[in-house]
Amino acid sequence: MHALTLASFLFFTGLVAFITWRITRRDDHSSTSGYFLAGRTLTFPLIAGSLLMTNLSTEQMVGLNGAAFADGLSVMAWEVVAVIALVALALFFLPRFLKSGIATLPQLLEIRFDKTTQLITNIIFLIAYAVILLPIILYSGAIGLQGMLDLQGLTGIDSSTTLLWLTVWIVGIIGSVYALFGGLRTVAVSDTLNGVGLLIGGFVIVYFGLQAVSGGTGIMEGWSILKEADPDKLNSIGGAEQQVPFFTLFTGVFLINLFYWSTNQQIIQRTFAAKNLAEGQKGVLLTGLFKLLGPLYLVLPGIIAYHLYADQGVRADEAYGHLVFNVLPPYLTGFFAAVMVGAILSSFNSALNSTTTIFSLGIYKGVLNKEATEEQVVKSGKVFGWIMAILTMIIAPLLAGQDSLFGYLQKMNAIYFIPILAVVLVGLLTKRVPPMAAKIALVGGCLLIAAGYFVPPFTLLPQIMHEFHFVALVFVLLVVVMLIIGKLRPRETDWIQEHSGDVDLTPWKGAVPAGIVLVVLVIVMYISFAG
Repeated sequence: MHALTLASFLFFTGLVAFITWRITRRDDHSSTSGYFLAGRTLTFPLIAGSLLMTNLSTEQMVGLNGAAFADGLSVMAWEVVAVIALVALALFFLPRFLKSGIATLPQLLEIRFDKTTQLITNIIFLIAYAVILLPIILYSGAIGLQGMLDLQGLTGIDSSTTLLWLTVWIVGIIGSVYALFGGLRTVAVSDTLNGVGLLIGGFVIVYFGLQAVSGGTGIMEGWSILKEADPDKLNSIGGAEQQVPFFTLFTGVFLINLFYWSTNQQIIQRTFAAKNLAEGQKGVLLTGLFKLLGPLYLVLPGIIAYHLYADQGVRADEAYGHLVFNVLPPYLTGFFAAVMVGAILSSFNSALNSTTTIFSLGIYKGVLNKEATEEQVVKSGKVFGWIMAILTMIIAPLLAGQDSLFGYLQKMNAIYFIPILAVVLVGLLTKRVPPMAAKIALVGGCLLIAAGYFVPPFTLLPQIMHEFHFVALVFVLLVVVMLIIGKLRPRETDWIQEHSGDVDLTPWKGAVPAGIVLVVLVIVMYISFAG
């Protein structure tokens, strides 16, 4: 069984690597536009595939299913509310981003405010990716793989700590090679290939999981048994004691999603590489359609695992790997583990590619070596990428022991998500707010949220009002402070956004109708499962 699982795993992993190499081997990897922005050639299927796969990694598959194991269907908020954020990206943010022809979000803040604002944002992104995002991707990937492939039995290594370090380093090194030698287009192509595999694999697990619930008498029977046995687990409305209480959907959960999908460099970099605005909008809205299917393969398996293994002492974040290992045939376990490795690599190398982009264009060329040639800029990104990768591989195993990986990720992300979102929105919607306001909001916002999480007595505030309401309160505070500064100490002239001429800004005719349909579908989903 192990031999068959391992063979199919190696075959599918090698196949994706080979196809990616065949498609991208003649690409331009030496210029900054070619390496960081895929030469601005991405069409809507590649944008949608890459957006979906950058998001869809093991912290989603393992973490969100783990959250569903604990809390049930209410955690689908992270998937479903994302659809509204994607509509906002397509209709509001993307036209403005492409108008300025930027490669990184901090470049937009330089155009709107000043160079110091850009530098502060670059540093915030780099610290957050190094300490929060990249280590969590690697750690969750290693945990998921250990469960799926039964690596302890396969390798004979008894020490779970040794196995964790080994898995993290192997996956980290492979992901670094993809990201640092290939550039953004290589990342986008491998993402799309793995995306197809992960969607197929995700639905296959639901099929075999429901069969296991029904004892082999059919998936509809399995669904009926689930509904009867655990009706509370299938309620879309989160209770006050759960990870995502219903009213947080309108405060922190919405704001975190809005930042993640519309101003997070790791995600939106592939939309900056769109061939034109119409292709970008189609790609973003297609991603929104796929996110509506998210609860099927990112939440339902966690509920199935709860039904099957709740009495066996399985921990929430181990539930998904346990389910895959137990319900899939060996040849499919190997295929799915290969796709999962692809998912880990995809999120890891996308975040690493964004990190090198921010460092090379924002800090190396912007501060350290302003006269740098294109080759020097790309080379600096590769060197910095390896430093970041090694740092990440050291931090990742130290995350062992978190109660809910996904909850931890969202909580930590809010520290920098909320201030950057506030600054971007105020920057785009006002003309006179000065650079000083942006700097105060960026630094002050990060410090305020961190104090609320870690510094007594400030920690009482998130406990009294729920941490997602707390971060929304900080967001409102930052916006108000920026607007007051704009009134008291305005810029001398109105800021006018100029068109860089890099991208055709003709919008897709179907963008607004498609956006409306997606928002209506979100509301219908919530009403359908409201308990």
